[in-house]
Amino acid sequence: MSNPATAPRTPPYARQPGELLGHPKGLFVLFSTELWERFSFYSMRGIMTLYMVKVLAFAGGHNDQIYGAYLGFVYAAPLVGGMLADRLLGQRRSIYIGGFLMSLAQFTLTTHALLIQELSVPVEKLHAMFFVGLALLACGNGFFKPNISTIVGTLYEQKDQRRDSAFTIFYVGINVGAMLSSFSGGLAEKWGWYLGYLLAGIGMVVSLVIFASGRGWIAGRGLPPAGATLVGRGRYGIPNAVLLTVGVLLFIPVAAFLISRPQWVQGLAVIVAIPVLAYLLFEAYRSPREDAGRMIVIIVLCLFSMLFWGFFELAGSTIQRFVEQKVDRTLFGWEVPAAWVNNFINPALIILLGIPFTGLWVWLDRKHLEPSSPRKFALGLLQLGLGFLVLWLAAGLAQEGGKSGMVWLFLAYFVITTGELCLSPVGLSMITKLAPARFVGMFMGVWFLSSALGNVLAGRVGGMTEHAGFAPVFLGIAGTTGAAALILFILTPLLRRLMHGVK
Repeated sequence: MSNPATAPRTPPYARQPGELLGHPKGLFVLFSTELWERFSFYSMRGIMTLYMVKVLAFAGGHNDQIYGAYLGFVYAAPLVGGMLADRLLGQRRSIYIGGFLMSLAQFTLTTHALLIQELSVPVEKLHAMFFVGLALLACGNGFFKPNISTIVGTLYEQKDQRRDSAFTIFYVGINVGAMLSSFSGGLAEKWGWYLGYLLAGIGMVVSLVIFASGRGWIAGRGLPPAGATLVGRGRYGIPNAVLLTVGVLLFIPVAAFLISRPQWVQGLAVIVAIPVLAYLLFEAYRSPREDAGRMIVIIVLCLFSMLFWGFFELAGSTIQRFVEQKVDRTLFGWEVPAAWVNNFINPALIILLGIPFTGLWVWLDRKHLEPSSPRKFALGLLQLGLGFLVLWLAAGLAQEGGKSGMVWLFLAYFVITTGELCLSPVGLSMITKLAPARFVGMFMGVWFLSSALGNVLAGRVGGMTEHAGFAPVFLGIAGTTGAAALILFILTPLLRRLMHGVK
């Protein structure tokens, strides 16, 4: 396969003709594509924990570990998906493949729920089908997720100050989809679990239709590298399409098997992390000085993001169970479904606060006061810790009076969401700014791999609530993230020097 750096494609940072709200129109094609893909993803995520507890009868602690193992594969797969896009497929083709696999996954889970609820097939006979559905989702996400984010970055020149705001706008699209998914989750909880999976599958199909219809606005972005072809022969003289298909067909049953055994995944995560870290350090060592420094910054910040996302994603497992068991969800005499209230608050706050945060960064930049990326990461970690401190207070009240009020949940998510806005969209932008051009796809995958490791290990922490209770676990998480924030604040001056002028 040819070197992607030599591909004769449209100049990667050329300004696009025609703008909307001060940004290339391609941004809004990608915004809408990601919106419906996230609707699909979060529709399934919103009901997954409740489905495993209420339908599959998994214990709460085991459920949290399965959830963590599943997200581990979801966020690890983009490392391979990014590399395949860089070297063979291009970002566009990867998005189509990923979208197809995720659609298939959602319809597989729809069938699983229908067989149990409508045809009364014994649950234990369908466990393999459930885990295959999760593996299909993880595989599809690996092709889809890193590559749509990469295309967003190529719409802007490297020093274009609109880049951070573009990723924040893109991030708002993610959360519009997540907020809409809360309604499908509530519908599934009340009227049938299969409805949630069915709507998720339809949302994924809509995402693909939008992307295909708006590809003209992307103007040559995301094409395969020069000379790369699926029908051409790759390693061992075998056509690349055959190798790719075999790889996918091998990944799915292996991932399904491992997700069903989350303790194995926890051990495997540590084993995999060490050689990956060694390879990244090796690439930094043999790179020019400025590139090496920036690559080191990416690695360090990814380690801290691992902690952030591991605990943040407990929203779909441990916090979801806390809401279902310990939060009084009565509103105007009606008990709001747990899947609805827990999935709605965070994305709704992102939508309300996303644009003001975009304006805040631009205003601070004009005043030469905008925090650097490492400092924004530290602020995000600090606020995540404060959010879990609020959840600890809520858990204490629930122990004394039976259930805590929804106001505590809202307050916790408010603080966590402001932390998320400091870290997540800035993280995506950071990768596209700091990574050398030849490694952008790979480092986008590393960004998601850090989330994978965090989720696998945090699933074990969340599972401790089964025996220790919610309050001690929430307090431990608050202390851990607060300490990490302090360490990162201390490291920030050194990291800024290694960034060599990139903000």
